[in-house]
Amino acid sequence: MTDNTLAIEEGAKKSGILWLDLDRPRLAWHAWHDGAIYLVTGGEEQALPGLTGLESVRVTLRSKDNGARLVVFDAAVSVVEQAAEPEVVAVLAKERLNARDSERLPGRWAQESTVVRLTPVAAAGSAGAA
Repeated sequence: MTDNTLAIEEGAKKSGILWLDLDRPRLAWHAWHDGAIYLVTGGEEQALPGLTGLESVRVTLRSKDNGARLVVFDAAVSVVEQAAEPEVVAVLAKERLNARDSERLPGRWAQESTVVRLTPVAAAGSAGAA
């Protein structure tokens, strides 16, 4: 595991949010699982316009403690087939804070939301304030 890979994994595990470079920087909650970042968009969940149409996206992880930039990297974007990967949906449901219908999240997501996998492909830089 390279230093950048380790920085990505540790940063993603420690903070439940990240920034995506879409039409503008977008804050998103996520979960780290099995070497990738997963998030939910659409329906009643966070709006991340254009994400599912991208091949890759620039991701910024910041310190939970002081907001300093930990690492910036590009990630491959892929849509998760929710029925085929129930463990990913379960991990996301566990991390979803303040849901109005926690027990019904998987069903609601299957009907109205998209689960996205962000697989790190290259680190662009690390530590520093920005």
